[in-house]
Amino acid sequence: MTADSAQSLARLAAERVDHRFKGLPPDADGLTVAELAGQRRNLFTGGFATPVLALSAERLEHNLKLMETYAARHGLAFAPHGKTSMAPQLFQRQIEHGAWGITLAVPHQVRVARAFGTRRVFLANELVDAAALRWIAAELDADPDFELVCYVDSVRGVELMDAALRGATRPVDVVVELAAGEGARTGVRTEAECAAVADAVAGTRTLRLVGVAGYEGEVPKADTERVTAWLRRLVALTADFDKAGRFTGLDEIVVSAGGSAWFDAVAEVFAEIPELSLPVLKLLRSGAYVSHDDGHYRKLTPFNRVPEEGALEPAFRLWTQVVSRPSAEQAFVNAGKRDAAYDLDLPFAQVIRRDGAERPATGVSVTALSDQHAWLATTPEADLEVGDWVGLGLSHPCTSFDKWQLIPVAEVDGTVVDYVRTFF
Repeated sequence: MTADSAQSLARLAAERVDHRFKGLPPDADGLTVAELAGQRRNLFTGGFATPVLALSAERLEHNLKLMETYAARHGLAFAPHGKTSMAPQLFQRQIEHGAWGITLAVPHQVRVARAFGTRRVFLANELVDAAALRWIAAELDADPDFELVCYVDSVRGVELMDAALRGATRPVDVVVELAAGEGARTGVRTEAECAAVADAVAGTRTLRLVGVAGYEGEVPKADTERVTAWLRRLVALTADFDKAGRFTGLDEIVVSAGGSAWFDAVAEVFAEIPELSLPVLKLLRSGAYVSHDDGHYRKLTPFNRVPEEGALEPAFRLWTQVVSRPSAEQAFVNAGKRDAAYDLDLPFAQVIRRDGAERPATGVSVTALSDQHAWLATTPEADLEVGDWVGLGLSHPCTSFDKWQLIPVAEVDGTVVDYVRTFF
C-alpha cells in the first residue's frame, strides 16, 4: 500500500457515523467508523436496525484468495472490475491479493480510484468527454507512476480524444475494442475497421496503441463454442497487429477480456497466444467474484464448469424484519427496492432468526418488492412471526453494493469487524 493510499483509507476510518448510513446502530451517531469497528458489535444484538446489508468476512476473504490463485495458476494478470463494489477498501484488498490494477467504466469511477491512490486503471469503455480527458491528462502528467489504458472503437472517437488531449505531456494508452459480434454492445465490428482505428491512433501524438481488448459476455447467444471463437478472433487480431509492427516501441502488448461468466474460456484461449515480438500482458477483468451472489452469478460462474478449480461463495446477506403477517399465506418484511437488487432476480429467503436461534426459511419465498417492503409467500410449514429477522440472499452484486453507502463486514458469529464504504 502506498502512503497516499494509506492516508486516504485512514480518512474513511475517521468519517463520522450518522443518519446518512442506513442500518447502523442509532446510538453510534458521532462515532468514527474506526471507533465503531473497534467496538466489535454483534450484528444481531449490537443495536443494528433492520434492514441492514452485511458482508461475510470469511467468504469475502475466501473469494479474494480464490481469484488470486486462479489468475496466477493460469498466467493471467488481474484487473478486477471496480464498478461492482465502488469500494476503495476492497480495491486495496484486491491489489494486496495480487491484482495488477482496477478496471473501471466511467470517468467518475476513475476519480474515486485516484482519490484513494490506485496506480493502475483499465478503463473498459470508450472515452470522448473532453473535460474528463483533460483531467486524466493532468493526472498522468502529475504522477509518473499512474498508468491508464482505455478503449477506442472509432476514427471519430480517436479524433475527439486527440483534440481534447492536445498539449498533454504523456500520451494516453489505448486498446482497440473488438466488438463481440453484430448487434452486440460497443466495439469495432470488423478486423478491417480495427486496422483503420489503429491507423488513426498512430496518426496522433496524444494516443499510444498498446493492445486489443473486448468483452466476451456480449457475444450473441453466448455459449462455450461462440465465446471461444470470438476470443480466438481477439488473439488473431493481436497477432496481426503485431506482425504489422503496430506495437513497436512498447515494453509489452496488452490483451484483455474476461467478465464473470466466461473467465475459464479466457484462460484457455489466452494460454494459446503465440509468441509475439514482445511479452504479452494477459489481463482478466472479472469483478462480481468479490462478493459473488445467490442468483445470477451462482448459476453462471465458470467454477460450475471447472469445479476442480474451487468455488466462489456468496458473501452478501440482507437482514430484514417481519413487520406484518396479515394471513397464513402472506407476510411482509421491511426491505424493498431501495435496499435489495432486483434487476436480475428477486431476493431469496434463506434463514429466519428468532430469540438468537437461526434456522432455514422453509416455506418462505419472496414474490414481489415494493419500495420499502418485500412480499413473502408462506406455506403451512413456514414458522414465521412478526418480529422475526429474515436473511435474504441477493442476485447481482453490482446493484446490491450501490444501494448501501456503509456496509458492515461480519464474522460468522455476527461480530462486525469492519465497514466498507462505497462511492456511486
